[in-house]
Amino acid sequence: MVIIGIDPGYAIVGYGVVSYAKNRFVTCAYGAITTPAGMQFERRLEIIYNEVMRILNKYKPDAMSIEKLYFTNNKTTGIDVAQARGVVLLAARQNNVAVYEYTPMQVKQSVVGYGKAVKTQVQEMTKSILKLECIPKPDDTADALAMAICHGHCSGSLISRLI
Repeated sequence: MVIIGIDPGYAIVGYGVVSYAKNRFVTCAYGAITTPAGMQFERRLEIIYNEVMRILNKYKPDAMSIEKLYFTNNKTTGIDVAQARGVVLLAARQNNVAVYEYTPMQVKQSVVGYGKAVKTQVQEMTKSILKLECIPKPDDTADALAMAICHGHCSGSLISRLI
């Protein structure tokens, strides 16, 4: 199974593509889609959509694992992230990629074994599980790879929820 993990945003969208079989992960690709501050927001969404489409067409994932959206203090930022997440979900739909969403706690539990793990613990475990030389940067990329690992671990359980 090929899984793409996505850490949604509008300035930075982290992505990580892994292959998962027989409880083993192989890293296929990872990186970040970035859009410059000050650019027209609709243009930023277009860049995100086009880049996600390119990645999906190249790696042909079976599943997309994406962070479940939650709002904290800044509702305006949350709405913009939701719009960026929407174009990512549209790209997945247009490529017939099944989409699964996970909360940060589910990702931490799956990757580290502790739902209240700190970010550095998740990053170190992601590096270890994928046998990477260093923690991927920016953090959004490492988070996306953790999302993919989470789906690999949870794909056979009731923890995942198809959206």
